[in-house]
Amino acid sequence: MDKIVILTGAGLSAESGLGTFRDEGGLWAQHRIEDVATPEGFARDPALVHRFYNARRAQAQEAQPNAAHEALARLQSDFDGEVILVTQNVDGLHEKAGSKTIHMHGELARALCSTCEHRWDADLEMDGDTRCPACGQTTARPDVVWFGEIPYHMDEIADHLATCTLFAAIGTSGQVYPAAGFVQEAQYAGAETVELNLNATDISRAFATHHIGPASQIVPEWVDSLLA
Repeated sequence: MDKIVILTGAGLSAESGLGTFRDEGGLWAQHRIEDVATPEGFARDPALVHRFYNARRAQAQEAQPNAAHEALARLQSDFDGEVILVTQNVDGLHEKAGSKTIHMHGELARALCSTCEHRWDADLEMDGDTRCPACGQTTARPDVVWFGEIPYHMDEIADHLATCTLFAAIGTSGQVYPAAGFVQEAQYAGAETVELNLNATDISRAFATHHIGPASQIVPEWVDSLLA
């Protein structure tokens, strides 16, 4: 049976109004990554990190899936084979569109206790007084993977890459590892590879096929071709 593994990144959600940390003028442009997206930054100023992620959480709650999210949900539903969707995104838009997704970088809608590692659905706003419902400690943080931390579900993802027949990367910059190395893992397994992005990336040469353009245009067209 054919198996498609799809990696999605921030470029997929850009047309839903959610910017990346490379965009000018957005939330990320107002802060240093070291201050709001590292364990060290959280240890220095947890209040700042909570405010930053409260703002991101509010944005994600208001955002709606675009045509690319909806096309991938349709592919997962209608493809005569297996479609594994792995995302670097934490915004939950794949789920809003109806997809089942492996979140390698966590989810904005979830909270994590630094003391006991319990996870739960986060309130829209968190702060230093937010208590873990399991242990009662005020050591709650966003359940997102920060720079310097190990992404989630890596063994599961590796198993899928080793058994896929087609690997696609959509809207991802190719600058963040280990995700940037997924294309090589899929190639070693003999899979076809395709990149769909607004522009060429640092790892474009690793892919056999390319589709360049806005995700809301090229992803539905690509899905249509697979389902034809």
